[in-house]
Amino acid sequence: MGAKRSKIISEIIVNFALVILCLLWTIPTVGLFISSFRSRETIQSSGWWMVFPHREWSQVAEISELPRDVDNDVPFAIPGIEGVEATFPEWREGVMTPDGQRVQWIGNKRIGNVQVQDQVWTLGNWEFSLSNYEQVLGGKTFEYQRSDGTTEVVQGDDLSGAFLNSMAVAIPATIIPILIAAFAAYGFAWMNFTGRRFFFILVVALLVVPLQLALVPILRDYTALKLNGTFLAIWLAHTGFGLPLATYLLYNYISALPRETLESAFIDGASHFTVFVRLILPLSTPALASFAIFQFLWVWNDYLVALIFLGDQNKVLTQRLADIVGSRGNDWHLLTSGAFISMLLPLVVFFSLQRYFVRGLLAGSVKG
Repeated sequence: MGAKRSKIISEIIVNFALVILCLLWTIPTVGLFISSFRSRETIQSSGWWMVFPHREWSQVAEISELPRDVDNDVPFAIPGIEGVEATFPEWREGVMTPDGQRVQWIGNKRIGNVQVQDQVWTLGNWEFSLSNYEQVLGGKTFEYQRSDGTTEVVQGDDLSGAFLNSMAVAIPATIIPILIAAFAAYGFAWMNFTGRRFFFILVVALLVVPLQLALVPILRDYTALKLNGTFLAIWLAHTGFGLPLATYLLYNYISALPRETLESAFIDGASHFTVFVRLILPLSTPALASFAIFQFLWVWNDYLVALIFLGDQNKVLTQRLADIVGSRGNDWHLLTSGAFISMLLPLVVFFSLQRYFVRGLLAGSVKG
């Protein structure tokens, strides 16, 4: 009975910890999503969590007859507010009364007044619109009404081209290394050739080579070959950087496949290519999908490699978002919508392949 109770308690603790971790990861995403539909004024005046029911201070009374000739460092009382004395800076910040109200001096000493406020429940501001996405994706000109009544014409940021460029980079840079690594992993696992162990150790050793170490030599070669600034350049770069990990992961999975199945195919006269296409690839779907998630997310979110090998030509989404941060650092309504647009495709890829993700990660870790 004690062991069963301990098991139940441990499961409750683990599940509670998982729920907390999920909340910690989800809350920023929810905030980003809500902020992407809010206007510039509401984002600057209140937090995104204010759209949910909450308590806020609301004015219930106003006092105009006030002592005007007061010293900042000398506490004084407000007429009608009994039992509370404070300095002028403290009144400006707001002073709590014994009955739970807040008294706040609004304005300066000469023409200001005092507001008495109570906390009341409110449903928040649910005035959402798609104008942020239209401005970020459409690249159109928009008119913005300032609080002082003046109108400002704002040029939109067209991210649609950068989105297509990111897809043009990420999809080939994911498929190419997977295919090459699958061939290499099959060769290391099931083919006998001279130096197989040495070359496999060399591939694994490439995992520890820093990415930044190879950028300058590759850039010099690309410049000599006139490849810099082209999609082919970044495809080859991401393929080279992703191959060691892909080969290692796929080797662990392919080497653990049943030997009897492959030997039966060889006895029936199948070639290595036929075995690879008809047996290895279908059976390796979990490992292939697992690496596809890793590689796609890495390429899609990459900024450094794209900046070096693409430059200002064919800018990808991360580069355009960096431009928006530089030119519109205060325009959170645009940054949030642009950031959420950049999250959509990776989320679709992950949830489409997530059923293979755990199986792919555990590939080859347990052998019977």
